[in-house]
Amino acid sequence: MKKLGLTAGTAAIAPAVFANDQPDIQFLNRNTTWDAAQPIRLGLIGAGIMGTEDMNTALRHANVQMTAVCDLYDGRLESAKQKWGSNIFTTKDHKELLKRSDVDAVIIATPDHWHKQISIDAMNAGKHVYCEKPMVHSVAQGMDVINAWKKSGKVMVVGSQGLSSLGNEKAKELLAAGVIGDIVYAEGFWARMSPEGAWQYNVPADGSPKTVDWKRYISNTTDREWDPLRFFRWRNYLDYGTGMSGDLFVHLFSSLHFITNSKGPSKVSSMGGLRYWKDGREVPDVLLGSFDYPETPEHPGFNLSLRCNFVDGTSGTTYLRIVGTKGSMDVKWEEVVVKLNQNAESDDPFMKEQAKLRAASGQEERAKILPPRETSYTAERSWKGAHYDHFGNWFNAIRTGGTVVEDPVFGFRAAAPALLCNDSYFQDKFIKWDPVNMKLV
Repeated sequence: MKKLGLTAGTAAIAPAVFANDQPDIQFLNRNTTWDAAQPIRLGLIGAGIMGTEDMNTALRHANVQMTAVCDLYDGRLESAKQKWGSNIFTTKDHKELLKRSDVDAVIIATPDHWHKQISIDAMNAGKHVYCEKPMVHSVAQGMDVINAWKKSGKVMVVGSQGLSSLGNEKAKELLAAGVIGDIVYAEGFWARMSPEGAWQYNVPADGSPKTVDWKRYISNTTDREWDPLRFFRWRNYLDYGTGMSGDLFVHLFSSLHFITNSKGPSKVSSMGGLRYWKDGREVPDVLLGSFDYPETPEHPGFNLSLRCNFVDGTSGTTYLRIVGTKGSMDVKWEEVVVKLNQNAESDDPFMKEQAKLRAASGQEERAKILPPRETSYTAERSWKGAHYDHFGNWFNAIRTGGTVVEDPVFGFRAAAPALLCNDSYFQDKFIKWDPVNMKLV
């Protein structure tokens, strides 16, 4: 097995990697070290499942501490003190947290319908922002966040952590080197089959208007009576979440756009349905999306197909496949598998009959079946993961005045086609999008 560093020269990739027919495994790692001299004090807004995971990951970095947390449910505020210390400030009002001088930056992990406003409020208050994906709840909100970010001078990153993965970085390098030729097609798939994976999150027994600030939660959307499912299982409802596409397709868009340098598709369509999780949710549990990417200076024209299935009996399958004129890449955050065509025999019945006719007429027989040449790039066990590196990228930009891999412009271009996928589904029509100017056509 060979060892190839992530920054190895691309000019020698193809001959060195694919010189024989045997599967080849090459290891990836990152040698980046970040200067942690400047302390960073964090506030967490939204202390649910993802907010907790974000904060725990952020705190693995040197010279980072948590000083405050905001959540609308008493139980999460109490749990935060147990996890991170009884001395942290807690509140149900995010503006109270943003007033504090001991908060330099915030992690926003609220339901999607609060992403825009809290991000803008935070940057206006002089705080750096890490906002979970999707960056906004609708395409109409995107430019508001971008404009606030540009005006603020603060560092904002969107939390599609796969953009800081070794797998995506290697795939970008391989595509640029021409290893699989020109891209013509891409597809992505995300499968789950469990109550938690399908967003049937736990509803605490003490959840009630006494322990939850329901009025604040719904203050920027439809006025409703208290409903614990709409609070604790918010992803299932359009007032607060963005369905399968906003939760999962957005990761695939982010990775694809990073690898190809694309700004996004020009046409969006989708279909699907509610097949299994008929629990009162408003969004489908099987969703298919089709997207047309026009030819640009960055890449040839190609098509993208995305699928998400919460009723998958095999479950757990996630991938992004990029298909080119010479081969394909299966891309995951910790692995890239490259397959190159060696004129393998087709399974097409028509092609087989043509081969028989050639043989009967005395024409030369076709060559023997050759399997695709395959090379796997996989992360070394010592790698700390994409989530860790995504926070490292943000902290380094804060400390050095640098840039991040997923700023609001990139984040909106990834979110927009995901959100438009929902619009296409519910409006039952194709939707045209201008990915350069980031607006509907």
